[in-house]
Amino acid sequence: MQGLTAIAVKRAKQEGKSYKMTDGRGLYLLVKPEGKYWRYNYRFLGKQKTLALGVYPGVSLAGARRAHEAARSQLSEGIDPAESRREEKSKRMLAAGETFDSIAREWFDTRIADKSESHKSRTLGILEKDLFPKMGRRPIANITPTELLAVLRTIESRSVDMAHRARQTAGQVFRYAVATDRAQRDVAGDLTGALRTKVIQHHAAITDPDEVGKLMVAIHGYSGSAVIKAALTFSALVFQRPGDIRHMEWEEVNWDDSCWEIPARKRKLPWEHIVPLSGQSMQLLEALYERTGKSVYVFPSARGRRRPLSENGVRTALRSMGYDNESMTPHGFRAMARIILDEVLGFRIDWIEHQLARAVKDPTGTAYNRTAHLEGRRQMMQGWADYLDHLRDVSLGLVDYRVRPKC
Repeated sequence: MQGLTAIAVKRAKQEGKSYKMTDGRGLYLLVKPEGKYWRYNYRFLGKQKTLALGVYPGVSLAGARRAHEAARSQLSEGIDPAESRREEKSKRMLAAGETFDSIAREWFDTRIADKSESHKSRTLGILEKDLFPKMGRRPIANITPTELLAVLRTIESRSVDMAHRARQTAGQVFRYAVATDRAQRDVAGDLTGALRTKVIQHHAAITDPDEVGKLMVAIHGYSGSAVIKAALTFSALVFQRPGDIRHMEWEEVNWDDSCWEIPARKRKLPWEHIVPLSGQSMQLLEALYERTGKSVYVFPSARGRRRPLSENGVRTALRSMGYDNESMTPHGFRAMARIILDEVLGFRIDWIEHQLARAVKDPTGTAYNRTAHLEGRRQMMQGWADYLDHLRDVSLGLVDYRVRPKC
């Protein structure tokens, strides 16, 4: 078969439909409406494959033939030319530092540096424990959906929830790589629906007033660390997120206005959150300041004043008092307050939701603002603290359960 000529290649018209012009031994020119492309069809290990050899006129007929002969030479040596090209590209990307590991760390430093310590720690844990060991050294542009799915399946066998978190984190890294021109697409996005559905587990909480009274007696009699005992009591009094309580700093306490001002930088939401503090909360903080006032944190770790109380500190204390994960958790204080304040004490639901720092709107459609219903919430927080004291005293037999404090 007669091969192509340089004139024939030049004169090939780009028409409405694509067509091929064959040169021989698998080499051909693919003519499309948008351009002319050199291609080489070959078989390797019984599979039909196609190798791109360049775009005309950037690659001439002579150049395409040289590339074609080089590929045929690799085949004669048992080398797949397409795979060889991918390996060479991987080496170049490794040399340029464009691995998943390096780009993920760059993304972390750029996008996660201003997040809360707990968020940073959780994200870094996912990267270093679950993603880096399997694909950290891989050029990020070469990672396929199938490859990522295999990594996620391993995580999924341990925890479905963690697999979903890992996919989300990987997706953020891939999107950063796309934005910085180091990858073509977010392969994590291709795996939507590939993992098992997460089972939503509600945090165990005590919501029966009699049982709440017993819980408060147990906390009052806790004989472990004074800092953990204070954290337990404070959790019941203010019902904020466990992470916010553990990372609470002394500089956030407004002693004059009796409130805790949680800065926006610590939160998932873009605003500061004000927590009115009851007289009982203020007394607890005043006493605790004598013990931990030299620390940054209100509830510092036993391992050092520069570290916050560990994530398992309150949980372990609850277990030591007989409350396992099926009966009460640190997060359960929020559900406990939410239900009793509404269903037993009858406080306004929008006050409660604002106190929980949830993004709610009032009846007029106005979004959350940090001072919304502040005086009403202050009254509610004092009423809640008094009610907890009452339930504890009832459980101890000190007062008649029928006599309830005014809220």
